[in-house]
Amino acid sequence: MSAPTSDPMEQLVVIRQAPFNAESPPAALERELTPAPQVYVRSNFATPALPGDDHRITVGGAVREPFAITIGELRALPRATTTVTMECAGNDRLSMRPLPPGELWRSGAVSTASWTGVPLRALLDRAGVSGGAVEILVEGADRGIVDDEPGAIAFARSLPVAEANDPRVLLALAMNDAPLTAPHGAPVRLVVPGWYGMASVKWVVRVEAIATPFAGRFQSRRYVYDDADGVRPVTRMRVKSAIVAPTDGAALPAGRVAVRGWAWSGAGAIARVEVDAGAGWCDARLGAPASPYSWTPWECEVELAARGRYAIRSRAHDGAGNAQPDVPPSNRLGYGNNAVRPVVVDVV
Repeated sequence: MSAPTSDPMEQLVVIRQAPFNAESPPAALERELTPAPQVYVRSNFATPALPGDDHRITVGGAVREPFAITIGELRALPRATTTVTMECAGNDRLSMRPLPPGELWRSGAVSTASWTGVPLRALLDRAGVSGGAVEILVEGADRGIVDDEPGAIAFARSLPVAEANDPRVLLALAMNDAPLTAPHGAPVRLVVPGWYGMASVKWVVRVEAIATPFAGRFQSRRYVYDDADGVRPVTRMRVKSAIVAPTDGAALPAGRVAVRGWAWSGAGAIARVEVDAGAGWCDARLGAPASPYSWTPWECEVELAARGRYAIRSRAHDGAGNAQPDVPPSNRLGYGNNAVRPVVVDVV
């Protein structure tokens, strides 16, 4: 784990330098709100240099009145704030077998932050989305060359019109009450609560209402589940939990041990968390999440009576009836791994 330094980005666990990809350090994930310099970073291309308040977002496509708006003008609109747990769709890829292609994420590509911005719906209402529109395409200013595409492409994703009109979907201007930094999407990024992080397009430059489903690279060939059921875009976060105390590899005295962690899901509120340390599953006590889209705290005690090694496991259930599986869900590109992840401790 990288030690804190004067450079905020050096407080992260770097996975790749170019384009920059980095995990939150384990200690940061013990906190309900991840400190801004320790929020994980996922980039597909180099970070673009944008002009701040003069940066323009164009809004068009299947709308009555296309327009452009500067960041300065966006700041003058009514804002909203929501706390959101955001997880990269490739988080925990390293624990999948066989190892899929893609960034080698351990378990730190998840963070919780407070986001402040203008609801995307405000821009869609002003433009007047046509009744024939089926999706809202959001494009970032980041562009690059990939092996199987003819020329440079931009990062872009789409949302169904109904999802895009949810008032909690934000064009975010601030994170944790501070202006966005460039690696996190400054001057403006989309934040889509409940969805994996690829939906929260950074460095937004274009919003377009489209009459046919988007089939761009990051919707149809990456950030897709490619498995026995076919190929389909990754969308909402699967139910998942993580143990933050005790830490993996800890040496503990014999006796009762307090186990704490988080649970989250994009499909519904957390209904139950179970914990097992070898004696069978028991229910943890649930706390209150900071928002409907923030992880839920939980805790319980387990008995570790004798010297030896123990695997402590947690398993979350959400209100839609989903539960964490024991085995990672298999798919070619290694997305959506929400399998139970043990923490191993030694009683000495």
